[in-house]
Amino acid sequence: MCLGIPGRIVKIDDGAKRLATVDVGGVKRQVNIACIVSDDRPAESCVGDWVLVHVGFAMSRIDEKEAAETLKILTELGEAQAEIEAMRLSATEVGRAAS
Repeated sequence: MCLGIPGRIVKIDDGAKRLATVDVGGVKRQVNIACIVSDDRPAESCVGDWVLVHVGFAMSRIDEKEAAETLKILTELGEAQAEIEAMRLSATEVGRAAS
């Protein structure tokens, strides 16, 4: 099952390439934020925003309340942990490849 999971943008890694670090349940991972930036809302203004992350892309902004409710439901369904673990493994593999 593919799903989006809420995360919070904690830093902009490369505004020109639209890459940011998102914290998803304590796991930090770089994602593409091209879908949520615009002339009115440049990358640098996105720090602190809650977003819905799917396959390495921040697909849309969501508010903090919606993020908390979604994480609660996903946790209850057991899906959040599986997605977070998949992200953790992916981040570990990226780290090894960079070494």
